[in-house]
Amino acid sequence: MASKIRNCVRFVLNSTLVELSNIATTETLLDFLRLGRRLRGTKEGCAEGDCGACTVLVGRLLDGRLKYESVNACIRFVGSLDGCHVVTVEALAATDGSLHPVQRAMVDTHASQCGFCTPGFVMSLYGLWMEDPHPGVEAIEKALQGNLCRCTGYAAIIRAAESISAVGDASEDPLVTERARITEQLLALKDNKRVAIGEGKQQLIVPANVDDLADVLESHPGATIVAGSTDVGLWVTKFMRDIGPVVFLSRLDDLRQITEESNHLVLGAGVTYTEAYPAITRHFPQLKELWNRIGGEQVRNMGTVGGNVANGSPIGDTPPALIGLGAVVELRKGNVRRSVPIEKYFIEYGKQDRTPGEFVEAIRIPRLASDDLFAVYKISKRLDEDISSVCGAFRVRLDQQGRVESALIAFGGMAGTPKRAAAVEQALVGAIWDEASIEAAIQQFPQDFTPLTDLRASADYRMLTAKNLLRRFYLESAGEKCVRLNRYAVAG
Repeated sequence: MASKIRNCVRFVLNSTLVELSNIATTETLLDFLRLGRRLRGTKEGCAEGDCGACTVLVGRLLDGRLKYESVNACIRFVGSLDGCHVVTVEALAATDGSLHPVQRAMVDTHASQCGFCTPGFVMSLYGLWMEDPHPGVEAIEKALQGNLCRCTGYAAIIRAAESISAVGDASEDPLVTERARITEQLLALKDNKRVAIGEGKQQLIVPANVDDLADVLESHPGATIVAGSTDVGLWVTKFMRDIGPVVFLSRLDDLRQITEESNHLVLGAGVTYTEAYPAITRHFPQLKELWNRIGGEQVRNMGTVGGNVANGSPIGDTPPALIGLGAVVELRKGNVRRSVPIEKYFIEYGKQDRTPGEFVEAIRIPRLASDDLFAVYKISKRLDEDISSVCGAFRVRLDQQGRVESALIAFGGMAGTPKRAAAVEQALVGAIWDEASIEAAIQQFPQDFTPLTDLRASADYRMLTAKNLLRRFYLESAGEKCVRLNRYAVAG
């Protein structure tokens, strides 16, 4: 049990300290801004973290450094903001009424028409400009993945992003010049107290540390754990689910650690996709494209790898890749810890190998052997969509005779859980790594999967896609040009 409890959430909103002692467990930052504080420059569009009209910046301390990131206010819960600095588009207004450099660049390049999505673009570009005052087109496009515009298209907006530093100096921006003061203000809010507001189903809890989290979950085993809320947020905004009581992990720095061991990469359960990116792409460069297509920048800044695994979605992006890598889920309940191979963690749709009160503490990922062939492919309707129709991971090792020594193939979106294609693997092991063996193994797919049909894709499409991804993996690993895949476009 935490030694001390605080009954309010505290954060800084633009230049004002906010203390809230009466908030709903599922109140979103967007509703708080627009309805509670009348800050209506932040717009409501999709209410599911896709369009970016509600983009704001959230500054948080990690290892003593204050970092600002773009996030979707529509799926960010107010309870997760304790100890943060929230910056909205209203904060860009100068006392003399002049436009902020980001806004001036948008005007000068004619990058705004109807203007509904413009505040979100401005805030995304603001965050990028502070990190990189002279970004290239690739960095700009990545920063804007989570912002949709149907008026100007993106060319004018990219020109605006390229010209911001010609309008103003990032080093003179208030969020830069005031960084030390704001850091001290946020440090003063870190009191190592548990936050507890409300009672019963309406209770909101922010544990003080990981040990306190273990205590909280022992006394509230049915509570909903919220890390990045990129999935849970939609449970509320789209499905109107009652998820209380809610436990927020946003202050648990111990869960945000990345450890690079000799044979493993260990990601704390609270590590976001953005935080994991440098280590992931350094040790597993094959995951770079997948990682850059997990939602938009706002989603990657909020979503966590541990949360993606813990929720057990059959269409989650990281589980197929982690199964392919042989990752292990580190679980904790009270002071008892246990390890579960990730492929065994997913039991059936909506059910994982996690008991009430138990939580994911870390994901342990073995390094690839130098002779492993490995690739992950994500197929979705939109290039940066945070949910995929099919995601496949392929890992094969060949012996000196060119025969398959071992094969590990996993898919998401093909069953009620992310799972291995055991029959396909068995057909490959011992066979020569050639086109004939691939075609023979493909015939085993119906033994492994009976895909469903939903709004994202039909069962036939999913099955065809899975087969073609195995063909693609073979052709790429064999050094063939991908254009050869065209002749399989209508294969069965």
